[in-house]
Amino acid sequence: MRSSSELALYPLYVRAAEVTAENSKSFYFATRFFPRELARSAHAVYWFCRHTDDLVDECANVEQGRRDLEAWAREVESAFRGGITQNPVLLTFLDAKHRHSIPSEYPLDLIEGMRMDLENTRYQDFAQLRVFCYRVASVVGLMMSHVIGYNGDALKYAIDLGIAMQLTNILRDIGEDLDRGRIYLPSEEMARFGYSDQDLKRRVRNQSFRDLMRFQVERARGFYAAAEPGIPLLSANGRFAVKVASDVYRGILKQIERSDFDVFDHRAYVPAVQKYWIMARSMAIPIARLAWR
Repeated sequence: MRSSSELALYPLYVRAAEVTAENSKSFYFATRFFPRELARSAHAVYWFCRHTDDLVDECANVEQGRRDLEAWAREVESAFRGGITQNPVLLTFLDAKHRHSIPSEYPLDLIEGMRMDLENTRYQDFAQLRVFCYRVASVVGLMMSHVIGYNGDALKYAIDLGIAMQLTNILRDIGEDLDRGRIYLPSEEMARFGYSDQDLKRRVRNQSFRDLMRFQVERARGFYAAAEPGIPLLSANGRFAVKVASDVYRGILKQIERSDFDVFDHRAYVPAVQKYWIMARSMAIPIARLAWR
């Protein structure tokens, strides 16, 4: 029988699942392979991250975004110290945080990443961009590792997977980010490939752009490969979903390549039928290995 607090949180967890399904089809698809309780917590983590991100992405102007983000940071920090909150996003996240002993530093790092997104108009080199990727994506992977359970050096690999996924998001969303006045491609690397900010703003898709994009895609693939040994270190009831999520995101890179890097007019995505093929392949490979032993 559910406690009164669990009953009160139930509709909030339902809303968290709805927000996840509405905003990240790939993430929601992966959570369908979690046990029910893990999926609930994963949706709570996503809702917290989505709400934090929207304070920056959906703000009317930088000053408004700064005020909203700082107010949110104060509310989150207060709640972590035991303060009272009525915010449904935070109430749900606090429950998941308590259940899975998620360290406070991770959600606070996420907020710091959103501050970077407000203040940084450009990233000069990959070292700067990597810090941003850690704060807005790797910390999500670290939180999810606590939700799933892990052993050994799994957290180190979760950092690499988060960076890989954020780099994939950046490449997929170049056109949309331009519409919001944001450029995430490091300016040093753009210059190296002979591609200017003006070229990007004019959405020029020439050979220099293709070479630049191939370089970015291969970097992302390198982080996926580096993260691969960490998946077996996750608890058995969650590692399959992480494998599926990783492969689906890798599929986005393939879609970008197949479009001849047309990231200005088309948003690359993995069709549902291909997601299920990825799922079937992920299931079949371990079975085949067992059969050959």
